[in-house]
Amino acid sequence: MKKEEYTDVQKADLKNFTKDELSDYLGSLGLASYRADQVFQWLYQKGAASFEEMTNLSKDLRAQLSEIATIKKAVEYNRQESKDGTIKFLFQLDDLNSYKVEAVLIPDFFDDGEANRLTVCVSSQVGCMFGCSFCATGKMGYFRNLTHGEIVDQVQAINELCEERFGKKITNIVYMGMGEPLHNYKAVVESARIISDPLSLELSPRRITISTVGLTKQIKKLADEDLGTKLAISLHAANDEKRNTIMPINESLNLEKLEEAVKIYFKKTEQPVTYEYLLFDEFNDTPDDARKLAKIARWVPSKVNIIMYNNVSGVTLKRAREERLDLFMRELISHNVTATVRQSRGDDIDAGCGQLAIREGSERGKSMAG
Repeated sequence: MKKEEYTDVQKADLKNFTKDELSDYLGSLGLASYRADQVFQWLYQKGAASFEEMTNLSKDLRAQLSEIATIKKAVEYNRQESKDGTIKFLFQLDDLNSYKVEAVLIPDFFDDGEANRLTVCVSSQVGCMFGCSFCATGKMGYFRNLTHGEIVDQVQAINELCEERFGKKITNIVYMGMGEPLHNYKAVVESARIISDPLSLELSPRRITISTVGLTKQIKKLADEDLGTKLAISLHAANDEKRNTIMPINESLNLEKLEEAVKIYFKKTEQPVTYEYLLFDEFNDTPDDARKLAKIARWVPSKVNIIMYNNVSGVTLKRAREERLDLFMRELISHNVTATVRQSRGDDIDAGCGQLAIREGSERGKSMAG
């Protein structure tokens, strides 16, 4: 890229650049290629919020970068901690609207109290377009995509807390917070690449899971990325009739189209998929539902996560009762489905996605749900 491409009146936000674009930008300033690695490391491994922190750059170079570029950063605005150890974060974005997004740390512990898995659930959008009836974020509507830098900011901040509090780095990331990750495809893919980069957090791609409500075109595209991450499908109903009532996207991208995309994904990646299935009382929790789910689980090698729902104010669907869960699981197991139950976490801190952000404002964005 030529230097004049960057001579805009506004300062360039370095965290809007991909790694290659950052290298091109710094190269356009006449800097040696190794400087790009240094700056990238400061941004994504050390979490620098200013050029002054980049102490292995000369004072003159730091001053030069300060004149023409900036580093925007999502910062923690609020935090809630649950008695079960779950921590919900509200991050404020550095933009004119001061939008806020959520992320959640879900720690698991060994019997002796030492931290085992430290899973971070990150947001990819401010709100969500797809209007799923059970989702607090869906009630917000959609406002904008996050940049890849804003996604990584959430992970960096929570990773710092984990190192301070638990003496270890985060172990897993799931793109299951606010927004539909594959609706913000480019930024999500780039953020995953950054998170797994040796000059950043260096988290194995196999410990990163990208979730989707079933955007079939993007699922097929993801299969060609060679990203190495895992794929999770937010299913939540095992036939079109029920899925249509709770997930508007299913009316245009139904289970037949999802099956085609999932089979293409598996053929290209040879990686199993995970189906996320929120269990709602007397809606999708019958033995017949379990049998239909078992058929879907046989499309390609897969596993099923049965999720006990965090009830959301204003939503008529409620968490399934334990006895209905037991019957459902027994039916799945009888059909040789690999299934686990994921208990809800953070019931006492509004840990359902979007609940904390909604409390901060009632503006509504675009939505498929009308």
